[in-house]
Amino acid sequence: MRFRLVTALAVTAALLAAGCGGDRSGAAGGTRLSIATGNTTGVYYVLGGGLAELIDKHLPGHRATAEATGASVENIQRVVRGQSDIAFTLADTAADAVKGTGAFTAPQPIRALGRLYGNYTHVIARTDAGITSVAALRGKRVSTGSSNSGTEVIALRMLAAAGLDPGKDVERQALSLPETVQGLKDGTLDALVWSGGLPTSGITDLVTSMGDEVTFVPLNDVLPAMRAAHGPVYAEGVIPKAAYGTPSDVPTIVVPNLLVVNAGMDAKLAEDLTRLVFDHKADLEKVHASAREITLADAPETDPVPLHEGARKFYG
Repeated sequence: MRFRLVTALAVTAALLAAGCGGDRSGAAGGTRLSIATGNTTGVYYVLGGGLAELIDKHLPGHRATAEATGASVENIQRVVRGQSDIAFTLADTAADAVKGTGAFTAPQPIRALGRLYGNYTHVIARTDAGITSVAALRGKRVSTGSSNSGTEVIALRMLAAAGLDPGKDVERQALSLPETVQGLKDGTLDALVWSGGLPTSGITDLVTSMGDEVTFVPLNDVLPAMRAAHGPVYAEGVIPKAAYGTPSDVPTIVVPNLLVVNAGMDAKLAEDLTRLVFDHKADLEKVHASAREITLADAPETDPVPLHEGARKFYG
């Protein structure tokens, strides 16, 4: 009995001490990989599930699980701590991480497997709130996304770009997308900020349910200040009317997404994961249309986040 107890404790300690990059033992004796995604009604979670399926089917000796999280900032923290092996993140948050700025007090040891698709910033308001610009959010009840999310980072920077103090000038609530959508439906919120791929199912639910009771707010007026303060990672774009059935295209701000891992991940595993995305991209496209934006030409463009040496080997 004592031998069994000591053995069990040793195994448990080994599992707890295992670092990033595929050191977790799966139930079948293989390697268990954790994928940090985002809110359950967001695109990260959907694509993360698709990636997990690809790993299960096509990466021998590995099993994967997509974990719902608060998204970008939390995801990077999880990868650095060894709680997750792979993470989806917005490029602006990842840039902060490698520089040790913003939400990060020191440079974080992350590396990119590649650039993915673009995240589109959604600002949606109840029509009866009379909000037609970001500046008009003053005094309103606004969800700026989950705490430690990329949405929150963008929302706070966008409010500041509009001349608002996020801590004083709006009644800010840090809510997940499902909670946010329900808040607009219930009338406990006036507006939301969301950064996600197109279409995001939670936003589709909101627009389908409320129709012309909600309106999309254009963001072209705050983009110059965003770029001046934080650089060209913030790009001009539109949410096409076909995405949610809006009367017209909506000017917005687009930020790339990255797939990142710990710098200490095994190079062969990083190379295999990168290859997996492109060998089976058609399967990811079936999971969500945003995967169509992933291209070999753009994928290595992850500056200032360095590519992992395994990913660099794949791209040649």
